[in-house]
Amino acid sequence: MAKCYEVLQMLIPNGGYVQYGEEYEGIEFIECEPITKEEYEAGFDQYDAWKAEQDAAKAAQKTALLDRLGITEDEA
Repeated sequence: MAKCYEVLQMLIPNGGYVQYGEEYEGIEFIECEPITKEEYEAGFDQYDAWKAEQDAAKAAQKTALLDRLGITEDEA
């Protein structure tokens, strides 16, 4: 299960907000476009798929770099 700060990082990656507690009502949008409570709640359902996609992309980049260098992960 995603944590509140993780959902906010996914939805508003550049920051610009302050969060007090774990409820939507505790989010203060300072220097960013506000999100709705519905978007915030839906983010909890979307987070796991988004995180898996981010992890897969990071692993692919790492593999590509190792391939370009001609070494294995153990050698790195």
